[in-house]
Amino acid sequence: PSWPDRPAGDSLPLMSDPRTYLPPYPGLRVEEDRIVWKGRFPLQVVRFHHRRFDGEESGQLTWELWRRGRAAALLPYDPVADKVVLIEQFRLPVLAAGLDPIVTEIPAGLCNADETEDTTIRRELREEIGLDADVVVKIGQFVLTPGGCDERITIFAGRVTAPTTGPDGIVGLTGLASEHEDIRVRVQDATEVIEAAAAGAYPNSVCTIGLLWLGLKREELRRTWR
Repeated sequence: PSWPDRPAGDSLPLMSDPRTYLPPYPGLRVEEDRIVWKGRFPLQVVRFHHRRFDGEESGQLTWELWRRGRAAALLPYDPVADKVVLIEQFRLPVLAAGLDPIVTEIPAGLCNADETEDTTIRRELREEIGLDADVVVKIGQFVLTPGGCDERITIFAGRVTAPTTGPDGIVGLTGLASEHEDIRVRVQDATEVIEAAAAGAYPNSVCTIGLLWLGLKREELRRTWR
């Protein structure tokens, strides 16, 4: 596509990186649009006005946008055993937030440019827990940090056969050595993890969304997926 020119100040122009393109929107008036950091995930600073709910134009706003793009996640559920397969990883940003950095999650990852979300999550499922899902349903799309990041994640649920576990439901350790991943895989009772999610036990919002959805759909899935 052809990206429109935008004022770029003394920074890299937006048209050099389509990932930072801002779609037009009625009532949006952009005064300045710069990339201030061009790493794997660009950081963009935008000064703009938008149309308020009362119809007037807002004052000037300055927002920093961290551009991470599309991602996908999948909740692996075994309807026969009534088990969920979860993973645990060390997350430095969670430590920075003052919480326990060993985070309970569901398999997830960023989409490559040529991938659909469905393709991404099937790849991540194999890489992170060594399983394939023979049935996959879409839960929904979510923007995780609407105040500062454009990451849009599509969350799915998938039918799997839960692997054999050791003590405490632990399956083993996985992860790509090339990315220095250190992932622990754990199988847990669906009732246990749904109740934990409802009690706010998991700081990972994607995991919590998936488990709360499962709490609503679990009996239906046990009928239709068995």
